[in-house]
Amino acid sequence: MFKSTRVPFVAAAFALCGLVHAQDVVRIGVTAGPHAHIAEVAKKVAERDGLKLQIVEFQDYIQPNAALDSGDLQANSYQHLPFLQTQIQARGYKITAVGDTVTFPMGFYSKKFKSLAELPDGARIGIQNDPSNSGRALALLQKYGVIKLKAGAGISATPLDVVENPKHLQIVQIEAAQLPRSLDDLAVSAINTNYAVQAKLVPTRDAIAIEDAKGPYANLIAVRTQDKDKPWVPKLLKAFHSPEVKQFVASTFAGSIVPAF
Repeated sequence: MFKSTRVPFVAAAFALCGLVHAQDVVRIGVTAGPHAHIAEVAKKVAERDGLKLQIVEFQDYIQPNAALDSGDLQANSYQHLPFLQTQIQARGYKITAVGDTVTFPMGFYSKKFKSLAELPDGARIGIQNDPSNSGRALALLQKYGVIKLKAGAGISATPLDVVENPKHLQIVQIEAAQLPRSLDDLAVSAINTNYAVQAKLVPTRDAIAIEDAKGPYANLIAVRTQDKDKPWVPKLLKAFHSPEVKQFVASTFAGSIVPAF
């Protein structure tokens, strides 16, 4: 389901000791790539406050919340609020957001076209297949005037909510992690920035359409609702909101990822 390149996962052992020492040791789930790199910086900062972070890397967007809700993790850092709310509604998770981290502006990328305006009639467009990110991609298409969505569709918009599609674009929904690979076959694809960076794409350079840097999709740190008032939570937020993390984001990602704190 997931892999950790840093900490071997022993659920039984952690069940015995991890919760007892939750104020000192926190297992935090992240997705591979930028979130993992940022967590490594926060880990060093947290140690100064006596908080030890054990970083567990995941390869998809679904397992980190499942692992958090089950108690295999104490926190995760990889998602924005609309995605978390969708997961809570669908799966009944008792998970709470406790603070923002960074924003990853979503972009549309193409190997064939330099703008969405160039798309020919009937072009195939790739977007994410999870509800919050697909709605986000559709909203970006609407922002650039390519489609029009039904009034009130909001962040949960689906292709069924498209009411105007003058170029008869074919919208193909694909797992988010696979979208970079779809660029050889599709006209354009919406790609989350963490996956774009892994694919050697620079959003500010390569995206032919991109969200505003500071929008409603700031990523966040989530914990189990029962843990939200635990004494280690402020220490965790302090580490992720530290000057060291802010400087790392600025120097490493050159504006493709921006602090949201």
